[in-house]
Amino acid sequence: MTETRFPNLFAPLTIRAATMRNRIVSTGHDTCLPTDGLVNDALIAYHAARAKGGVGLIVTQVAGVHETARYTGHMLMATEDDCIPGYGRLAKACHAEGAVVFSQLFHPGREIMESADGLLAVAYAPSVAPNERFRVMPRALDEALIHEIIQGYADAARRMFQAGLDGVEIVASQGYLPAQFLNPRVNRRQDGWGGTEQNRLRFLRDILRGVRAATGEGFVIGMRISAGERDEEGLTAPEALSACRALEADLDYVSVTTGTSASLGGAIHIVPPMAWANGYIAADAALFRQALKVPVFVTGRINQPQEAEAILAAGQADMCGMTRAMICDPSMPAKARQGATDDIRACIACNQACIGHFHRGLPISCIQYPESGRELAFGTLPAATRARKVMVVGGGPGGMKAALTAAARGHEVTLYEAGAQLGGQARLAQLLPQRAEFGGIITNLAREMELAGVRVVKGQRVDAAFVQAAAPDAVILATGASPYLPDIPTDGQIAVMDAWQVLTGAASPGGRVVVADWRRDWIGPGIAERLARGGAHVRLAVNGTHMGEALPLYVRDTTAATLHRLGVEVTPYARLYGTDGDTVFMQHTASGEPILFEGADTLVLCLGHQPEDGLWAALKPVCADLHMIGDARAPRTAEEAVYEGMLAGRAV
Repeated sequence: MTETRFPNLFAPLTIRAATMRNRIVSTGHDTCLPTDGLVNDALIAYHAARAKGGVGLIVTQVAGVHETARYTGHMLMATEDDCIPGYGRLAKACHAEGAVVFSQLFHPGREIMESADGLLAVAYAPSVAPNERFRVMPRALDEALIHEIIQGYADAARRMFQAGLDGVEIVASQGYLPAQFLNPRVNRRQDGWGGTEQNRLRFLRDILRGVRAATGEGFVIGMRISAGERDEEGLTAPEALSACRALEADLDYVSVTTGTSASLGGAIHIVPPMAWANGYIAADAALFRQALKVPVFVTGRINQPQEAEAILAAGQADMCGMTRAMICDPSMPAKARQGATDDIRACIACNQACIGHFHRGLPISCIQYPESGRELAFGTLPAATRARKVMVVGGGPGGMKAALTAAARGHEVTLYEAGAQLGGQARLAQLLPQRAEFGGIITNLAREMELAGVRVVKGQRVDAAFVQAAAPDAVILATGASPYLPDIPTDGQIAVMDAWQVLTGAASPGGRVVVADWRRDWIGPGIAERLARGGAHVRLAVNGTHMGEALPLYVRDTTAATLHRLGVEVTPYARLYGTDGDTVFMQHTASGEPILFEGADTLVLCLGHQPEDGLWAALKPVCADLHMIGDARAPRTAEEAVYEGMLAGRAV
């Protein structure tokens, strides 16, 4: 083993009866894998994969402690003893691989996202204080219900203890119910649960002491809290630190994060996208570690082992949450321990298939590693019964995933890329502002191809004659797409160009730009931001209800904040018609009325893509084993391309 590069990261840590083999944490995160509120085989397989990959501590997703805690229709519940067997199987599976397991215990208070049946739920909070993000007006908790919920925490902890878990983590972060009690701007009670700081602490203190009484002396009890909720009405960092000091005698550790679920701007920090700096919460955590005697954990964009090592070495925290890093690469800890850092499939914080799936009620995954969340179906890669000669045409993310998957099974694989570089549209995506990290998908897949033994030929355009001459046993077409350019009426006075031309420098926009955005994804806003930063006056016309409609929520809201600061004018419901003189004509998609953008000199088209699928028709009659994936099949995103590449690589 090569641990010398990361001596702090791979030092064990003991808290009560639990000894973590390293300082890496898979923090609590929703997966949408459970069914009927219970741990199932899919969730066990998901966490067991990360335990096998070498993580020190797994904190499982929130478990509701009371019926009023159901903030989504697909969460785990710990309100009945029937949860114990599932948690027991999960603990056993993870312990067998050397990982320690805690469970988060949770009540959202007023932070109710959805219900199981579509009816709006009755939400509760310390006081009648509305939630801005979900438009929830809660009821004030009465004394009896407060005591009932506190008992629910104790009962849930007892069930985790009986199931064989090593500890629990009380979620007092991101504006959830315990934080609502702590926050004097939300908790406006004047009884024994509000008013003074001691009264506002009472809810959490009673929970912690009830949990200890219901479990054992070796059982770990931690608390997660935001080091400031980054919202005008949110809990402040000094208030959070004061609460931790007051409760320290009843705590075994404190896990520090930031932000709040209560507002759009605060919620960004629940799963910060790539626009935020790596490890940006570490400085906040350091203040807690300096003030507290119990261990302090930190999370927030810690993607690589060297980042975690630096945080630990600087004394900013005792353990590092690296959750998305292990969604993307479950074996990241083992690779780091072996010194194989170049082999780590680094998270790019796109948020598309992890938290993006959760917000759509779909099981967790990763655009780079679609096996995540699908361990029962794709957890093992079957070896080929006989080695075949496989040709992959196209070196974008889909083609690379297809090639490395087929090669890893034992096939002889050659990938042909017409251009001088691999990456396809990912090479363009990384040129957008605050999107450079997206290029990591190219680096990661290229390294995986190298490890799998894929032969790569660049600068080779493939046609039907070339394929027939090479005589492969199977062909996978990943030829991608090109910009869709409709025939619009124009007199030529306004320069019309597409996003690809802007990004590559093939065309030069003027100073008064209209961006026509049909896709409602990264491209239109990214082009608008790039041009606005260059000094142009930019108007973004979105053919949808709002900017970034197709983006993961925290990505959208980060982007919206940036465009607002830059003065980009956003117009929704806008369908492109054409140009005349210095005016871009559009139509309101709901009313049918015209929308005029006057005084423009440039129109940038972000209107989607059309498949480059001509080779399919030429090869279909002569190729017995032919597959088409990604944008060549239908223009979508990198997630679909990589997933279909995986399927094709397994199918040949």
